[in-house]
Amino acid sequence: MGPLPWRVAWHEALYAAERGFYLTRGGPSSHFTTAAHGPTGAVLADGLLRLWHRTHRDRPRVIVDVGAGQGELATHLLHALTGPPPDGSRLSAAAESHRTPRLLAVDVVARPDGLDARIDWLRSPGGAALPDELTGLSGALVIGHEWLDVIPCTIAQVDASGSPREVLVDSAGHESLGGPLGGAEREWAERHWPGIRPGGRIEIGLTRDEVWFTLVSRVRDGLLVAVDYGHVGGERPNGGTLTAYAHGAEITPVPDGSCDLTAHVAMDTLEHDELIRQRDVLRDLGLRGLTPDVALATTDPPGYLATLARCSAEARLIARGGFGDYWWAVRHVAHLDVA
Repeated sequence: MGPLPWRVAWHEALYAAERGFYLTRGGPSSHFTTAAHGPTGAVLADGLLRLWHRTHRDRPRVIVDVGAGQGELATHLLHALTGPPPDGSRLSAAAESHRTPRLLAVDVVARPDGLDARIDWLRSPGGAALPDELTGLSGALVIGHEWLDVIPCTIAQVDASGSPREVLVDSAGHESLGGPLGGAEREWAERHWPGIRPGGRIEIGLTRDEVWFTLVSRVRDGLLVAVDYGHVGGERPNGGTLTAYAHGAEITPVPDGSCDLTAHVAMDTLEHDELIRQRDVLRDLGLRGLTPDVALATTDPPGYLATLARCSAEARLIARGGFGDYWWAVRHVAHLDVA
C-alpha cells in the first residue's frame, strides 16, 4: 500500500472487512481491559444511571451503548437495572410499573456469543458512520464510552514554514507529509488547535464532532454522554496523541490491522451542556472510593468484602493518572412539541 492520509489508513486498519483489527483480531477485549470491564464496569454503569436520575424521575425508555465492544457495559447496565434506583430511593408507583428499559448495544462486530438475550444488538458500519436504524430515540440514555477515540481523524503536522500539512502513512507505518490543510479542516485547526510550532502535530477533531452531532440529532429527548480520554483548549498536546495497543501493551501505531489505533478526543469541541472530569462527576454523584469501616469485617465478613471490592472499583474510576482523567461530555436533549 502506498502512502495514504492517516484518516483513511486508520479506518481501513480497524474496520476493513478482510483485515480490520475489530473484525479479525478479536477486538479490544482480546487485547486490553477498559473501565467497562469487570468491577469498574459495574460501578460505571451505576454512575451513569445516577447521572440520568439526577435530572429524570423515571427510568429511561431505552439505553444505547455505542461502541459496545462485546457488550460489557450493556451487561452491567442490565444488571444494575434489575435492582433499585441507583440513588437508593423508591420510584413512583407509575415508574415502578414501567417496563425495564430496552437495552441496545451498537458495534461494528457481530453479536457476541452468550450475550444476554434481553440486550438487543445493532451492527454498525464502523468509523464515523452510524446505523440508519439508530434514530428517533425518545426517553433515551445514549452512551459512547471510549468510542470517539477510535473514530479516525485527519492527522496534520506543521512544516518549517508554519503551515499545517496532512500526514500520510504506508502500511509499515512510515510517514510523509502531504498537501496543506484546507477548507473546514484548516478552519477547525485554526479555531481549536492554534499556535502549534513547526514539527508539532494536530489531530483534527472534525469527524468526531460531526458523528457526535449526528448522534445527538437522532435523539428526540434524553441524555447523551461521551466518555473518553481527551483534552481541551489551552491544553492541546503539541506532539499529538495517536498511538496503538496490542496484547495488553502500547506500541508504535502501524495501520496494518494488527493493532488498535486511537487518539485522544478534543472534548470541548463536541456539542455539550456539561464537560467534566470523570473523577469529579462520579464524586458529585456520591462515588467516593472510601474504605469501609473494618468493624464490618467482624459483624458481616461477606458484606465487608463486597463493600471493599466496590470501594476499590470506585477508587480506580476516580484515580488521577488513570480512569479518573476521562472527560464526560454531557448533552441534554429536551422534546419540543411542534404544533
